[in-house]
Amino acid sequence: MTINNQQYQIQGIPMLDIAKEFGTPVYVYDGQKILDQVESLKSAFSSANLKIKYATKALSNINILKLMKKAGTGVDAVSIEEVHLCLHVGYAPSEIMFTPNCVAFEEIQEAVGLGVMINIDNIPMLEHFGTHYGNTVPVCIRLNPHILAGGNAKISVGHIDSKFGISILQVKHVLKIVEAHTLNVIGLHIHTGSDILDADVFLKGAEILFDAAREFRDLKFLDFGGGFKVGYKEGDITTDMQDVGKKVSAAFKAFCTEYGRELEIWFEPGKFLVSECGYLLVHANVVKSTPASTFIGVDTGLNHLIRPMMYDAYHGVVNISKLDGPERVYTIVGYICETDTIAADRKIKEVKEGDILAIKNAGAYGFSMASNYNSRLRPAEVLVLDGKAHLIRKRETFEDILRHQVDLGI
Repeated sequence: MTINNQQYQIQGIPMLDIAKEFGTPVYVYDGQKILDQVESLKSAFSSANLKIKYATKALSNINILKLMKKAGTGVDAVSIEEVHLCLHVGYAPSEIMFTPNCVAFEEIQEAVGLGVMINIDNIPMLEHFGTHYGNTVPVCIRLNPHILAGGNAKISVGHIDSKFGISILQVKHVLKIVEAHTLNVIGLHIHTGSDILDADVFLKGAEILFDAAREFRDLKFLDFGGGFKVGYKEGDITTDMQDVGKKVSAAFKAFCTEYGRELEIWFEPGKFLVSECGYLLVHANVVKSTPASTFIGVDTGLNHLIRPMMYDAYHGVVNISKLDGPERVYTIVGYICETDTIAADRKIKEVKEGDILAIKNAGAYGFSMASNYNSRLRPAEVLVLDGKAHLIRKRETFEDILRHQVDLGI
């Protein structure tokens, strides 16, 4: 988002014009920002044989997936529905990594039938897989490195008490299963969590992954997950991608030399690629002063952007209707019938009813976690690409609320 000609703009298009054309609330994505983030990751790992597997769960609109494909990424899918979505937009099965958690074996069987790469994260499922497929279907194994890393506890997934992955302490058990079923293990995967700042965490994970990889002689890739930190507020420290790329690539290449052949290095970024591209534009319905606070009530809430309430996530808020004038301290709240705080005690340009606010960093886990709570309608989505704003999802209607309900005529 830039300020030109006294207006907030995306690729030269005033954001107020987007709000006027498509209504509010509306998710708006800057397609060029996505492409720039992909290129920055490629640049950081230019010396390694890098494969990017975009984490589909972060933002799964088909047009975003097509843009990722155009940029040369593969995808990581965590449900069979995401697998079908990625196939629908044109990804080849070989470009899709399927990393489910706690699913029925039938879902894995369906994914095998579709020809995608299977990533298994628990021992019972690995045994089922071996019994059914032996060495006929290649497989990746997700390991839990027991590294406590990430921001909020809900997005730190590599620690000892996490439900994700097979404990690194159980590798000997895994090897027995692999030997008993002659499993064709071609990849190993770890993911420690999100909002990781520096190379040391990735290097620590790398050493654990390298130790495990020495036990598997037919590997083709090692997958380091994602978790790169993006900025949410001015002055935030973010992942130094060039430093991570330099240090992790060097360690990876040294391991490949020891291993005896060049492997691919995989990453599965989600938030890093799409968080900063997204804005949720909302309408100020009411400005309400109390003895303790001044609230701005807007036409959205945790039904559209749950991250502030679920993760205590910080999202910057800008009054795009006002470039000048005094600043005031506000608490921005939604229209959901329970505590629904989007941003507390924020200093922004003075707000009047009817102003349009932009909630920043709304690209990742915004629309993808949206719901119809309070029977509210989910918003439209707009993609700005090549200087034009395109509607990529229609705003829901009341008919959509009723669409799959069955009236018993009671």
